[in-house]
Amino acid sequence: MSGHSKWATTKHKKAVVDARRGKLFAKLIKNIEVAARTGGGDPAGNPTLADAIAKAKGNSVPNDNIDRAVKRGSGAEAGGADWEPITYEGYGPGGVALLIECLTDNRNRAASEVRTAVTRNGGNMADPGSVAYMFNRKGVVLVPKAGLSEDDVLAAVLDAGPEEVNDLGDYFEVVSEASDLTAVRAALTAAGIGYESAESAWLPSVSVPVEDDEVARRILRLVDALEDCDDVQNVWGNFELSDEVMADA
Repeated sequence: MSGHSKWATTKHKKAVVDARRGKLFAKLIKNIEVAARTGGGDPAGNPTLADAIAKAKGNSVPNDNIDRAVKRGSGAEAGGADWEPITYEGYGPGGVALLIECLTDNRNRAASEVRTAVTRNGGNMADPGSVAYMFNRKGVVLVPKAGLSEDDVLAAVLDAGPEEVNDLGDYFEVVSEASDLTAVRAALTAAGIGYESAESAWLPSVSVPVEDDEVARRILRLVDALEDCDDVQNVWGNFELSDEVMADA
């Protein structure tokens, strides 16, 4: 009986992971379609597309799916949706600020799903502009350490205009102005340094430490609920959780 119970639990967890992977694949494919539509289907001349493809491959999206997404986005193949970017603003448990980026082909559906996820998980929607001013658009590149030092990374990108290089444990994070993202990526490549991801991100100008375990759990539940929405691409927050709180949550 215990063996059966253990298998049922494992199967359930695998189903949850697979469902999340399916949603992640869909989000990554959307990014590729939009990048190809905006800047063309040639990754060599479209750095946003190149990064979207690299991120998809890094998350094991099949090459056929990637190729079809590029063709749909660039118009070489029919069937691409007219994805529209929308950003919603809100507050989570503990008053933390949230920016919720969506790509949708149905504004009403996206608004309804986001509002439901926020209000059911202890948050509130906010008026446009009431949260966004707390965030700045930045370029963020994650570099696996792989024997590199912080000085190695800093020396490679110094002329590309980085604002800071942060040690995140297994990775170094290179933060720059969003307009310098391409230059930072190119500098790393020229120095023979590989990177895990390169993307534009909304980073908070000031982070709010959350030290209460229950508030932290509620924030993470809200973020999970939002990321589970088909139209939501990214959730950015100004909260900061310690390793201890993350472990407890």
